[in-house]
Amino acid sequence: MKDPYLYDDCMVLRNRLGIKDADLLDKAEVDLSCNAIHDLLTSSMQGEYDFDHLCEFHERIFGEVYDWAGKPRTVPMEKQEAVLGYMSIKYTHPKDIRSESTEILNNLRGVEWDRLSLDDQATMLSDSMAQLWKVHPYREGNTRTIVTFFCHLAWNRGVPLDSELFEKNAAYLRSALVAATAVFSDGDFRKPEYLRAIVKDSLIRGGGL
Repeated sequence: MKDPYLYDDCMVLRNRLGIKDADLLDKAEVDLSCNAIHDLLTSSMQGEYDFDHLCEFHERIFGEVYDWAGKPRTVPMEKQEAVLGYMSIKYTHPKDIRSESTEILNNLRGVEWDRLSLDDQATMLSDSMAQLWKVHPYREGNTRTIVTFFCHLAWNRGVPLDSELFEKNAAYLRSALVAATAVFSDGDFRKPEYLRAIVKDSLIRGGGL
């Protein structure tokens, strides 16, 4: 099935900038999204930290690049991961994106963060982050959106994360998200400890217990 998010004449995502070179689009997207993320992390963005709020984050980060920013993807997708021998994580089917995301985010409501140990805070945040990332709500920009969203959520809940640590270790963070979600039909190969470790370090640097 043809991917409607791509231009008809090249394997590049349709974008507001009219760029049809993948490398140029990647550079422009990184520049614009980094500026938007910086603005988000240095200002407040009121909301309920539900799925609609998550979509607002995606729109704010990628709205200058894509028409569909802030909208859940409408097609199944795969991404080859080097750390998995170029297999893809099994992402959520489009029809289930909203319901699965809502369930994950609802589970964070009512958590008494100040009553949790540092290890439990790190586990709760990292496991929820991995679950939401595995849903992969958007055609592009899931890691940046979800990490930014969780940094905002954690700050709002009084357990601030050091976002700079994530930024400086972006490749490690993405590999850790892949490792934490590696469940396939032939077995559960998840290794959540890598993601939990960087989230714990981020909590400590952010002023945690």
